[in-house]
Amino acid sequence: MSQLLEIITKTLSDKQAEKITIIDMRSVNPYSDYYVVCTARNSRHAATLADYVEEAAAKAGYPARVTEGDRNSDWILADLNEVVVHIFTEEARSRYRLEALWADMPQQTIEVNNVASI
Repeated sequence: MSQLLEIITKTLSDKQAEKITIIDMRSVNPYSDYYVVCTARNSRHAATLADYVEEAAAKAGYPARVTEGDRNSDWILADLNEVVVHIFTEEARSRYRLEALWADMPQQTIEVNNVASI
């Protein structure tokens, strides 16, 4: 697991993101190695999670390239170059089904506060 991926998954877990899933994109995406998908309790929680992830990554020397979505969004995307974080509300995650879109890629779901290696 890359250092950035560890920082992101630990931060999400510590800040009570739910259903954290790592999708290994290394074989198909030349721009990012992993997608991290998680669920927030609501749009406000999603925005807060994005802020915490970007702050933790920046402290470790991984500045965000771009963030899409705002405090009222049900899907926030934080592009941290090698890792792209998708933070959804429960309804949006069910609607967009990102894991199903990439079902043929290696995926790992991690339990909250139990960051494992991929």
